[in-house]
Amino acid sequence: MLWGLCVIFGALAAGFAAKYFSLRKSVKNISRDLAERLDEDTNALISVDSGDSAARALADELNRRLRELKRLERQYINGDRDLKEAVTNISHDLRTPLTAIYGYLELLKREEKPERVERYISLIENRTEAMKRLTEELFRYSVIISSNEGEAAEPTDIGAVLEESIAGLYGALTERGILPEISIPEEKVIKNLDREALARVFGNILGNALKYSDGDLSVVMLNDGSVEFSNTAKNLSGVDVGKLFDRFFSVEAAGNSTGLGLAIAKELTERMGGSIGAEMIGDRLAVKISWNSPAPQISNL
Repeated sequence: MLWGLCVIFGALAAGFAAKYFSLRKSVKNISRDLAERLDEDTNALISVDSGDSAARALADELNRRLRELKRLERQYINGDRDLKEAVTNISHDLRTPLTAIYGYLELLKREEKPERVERYISLIENRTEAMKRLTEELFRYSVIISSNEGEAAEPTDIGAVLEESIAGLYGALTERGILPEISIPEEKVIKNLDREALARVFGNILGNALKYSDGDLSVVMLNDGSVEFSNTAKNLSGVDVGKLFDRFFSVEAAGNSTGLGLAIAKELTERMGGSIGAEMIGDRLAVKISWNSPAPQISNL
């Protein structure tokens, strides 16, 4: 009798052990398949070779979630592509009538007219110029998001590009009474980056300082190639800062702007393997760029 019970319990134990290891194997396979489906661009679903009802139910639920995730992903990709195409088309369509308006304004300026009409023409010219700037910004954005700019990496001296970018906007900064405080390491910091894209990133961030600064600007570059731009910006709120890199977001303090400057900077920085972010520290806006690529080469040459 005792021997029979031992045999029965032994068989049950063996059965439970087999079921446990089979279930464990199924869970591992499901986990592996799930990771692969999330990492790869594929419509394949999770398969399970276990007869266990719980394992099959888990796989079915995960497959249902995967199908929904893929549907949302396709919807996002299609929507993003449609938006890019719309931006490109709009920017092209706006340039033609603006060119015509400029031509007619030039003809009007040559005609004799009362002082009041002169004033009206001047107002029209100023607003047309503002619209032209916005249209050009929109056009540049459409070109960048449709190109591979930011991916042509070559050994680039980050400090030299930063100095050139500051020099290029130094006149505009000083006109606003902004005398930038600059700190760049004496040693060259070389990284494999797209030089033109990096210059555009720095230029757009400096342009952002022109819009939001209350009269100061600090630019600090570290030996790892990271750069922080900071300025007093009392008119900005934490909510504004959280949206600075969103496409088409701008605040009233920005004046005539599409809000695309920092969106472009973010797009290009991430293409080059870096990251960019902003935060308010007291009443100062700080925009920082850091690089996720391997450690920079530092040279005294």
